[in-house]
Amino acid sequence: MEEGETAEELLIKQHRKEKKDLQAKIQGMKNAVPKNDKKRRKQLTEEIAKLETDLNQKHEEELKQLKSTADTKVEEVVNGVETIQLEGGGQEESKQPRVTKAQKRRDKKAAQEKERESRIAEAEVQNLQGVRHQEGLKLAQKLAQQQLQIKEIASDGHCMYRAIEDQLAQRLKPALNMSMKELRSRTAEHMRNNADDFLPFLTNPNTGDMFTTEEFEKYCSDVEHTAAWGGQLELQALSRVLKLPIEVIQADSPTIRIGEEYDGEILTLVMIYLYENMDKLIAHYQFLM
Repeated sequence: MEEGETAEELLIKQHRKEKKDLQAKIQGMKNAVPKNDKKRRKQLTEEIAKLETDLNQKHEEELKQLKSTADTKVEEVVNGVETIQLEGGGQEESKQPRVTKAQKRRDKKAAQEKERESRIAEAEVQNLQGVRHQEGLKLAQKLAQQQLQIKEIASDGHCMYRAIEDQLAQRLKPALNMSMKELRSRTAEHMRNNADDFLPFLTNPNTGDMFTTEEFEKYCSDVEHTAAWGGQLELQALSRVLKLPIEVIQADSPTIRIGEEYDGEILTLVMIYLYENMDKLIAHYQFLM
């Protein structure tokens, strides 16, 4: 236990470890079942879904219990102080222990820490019951049906390209391996060379007019040289560059399929929405395996 860690922080850390351990266990279960054993694969899908649901419920109950315990301890402290005050009311003032300023500061800090712990536990419970948690459960169910699991990708603007990079390296022929930077460069190059296929879908956010030639070149330059977030247009370009189909799984929307005219092994991504500056939604892509 690191110095200064609260009970909630320790519990959240334990939850993260348990989730990581479960994913490792699930991967081992998948590896143990032959891909052509359809009956066992179906049973495995159900087992995985149950394991994930049970773990989520366990974590939710533990957070609720922790919040309840924190509230009870705060109440006990308050009641204890009141009892001391009542019992000592008839004694002479000279016999009452003098509370130092340092002790007052410690007591105040302890009370604030208890309140903070209670707020953290409540927030974690609300998160488990919130929209994002429900989205995660729906995604987990979809992925389990396809014997897939998420590999976390940093949400740094490069996520879509890194997810493609990983799949090219791990699942396909080495001849198709490309770095994130090369994927960005090839995407921008394809868009420049096929401007008529992309320009109609790009508009100036201030005027609503279709991009000018200069604005389109700036857009392509950002795709190639910056951490600009990628979307369906970039996925379309990537599918054509790689000559591979791409599918994007979402929680509350149908799966997006791009490049269905190609016969190669499908690249599968999962998309969730993140908030940028609390008001702008951005699409975050992760790698599925």
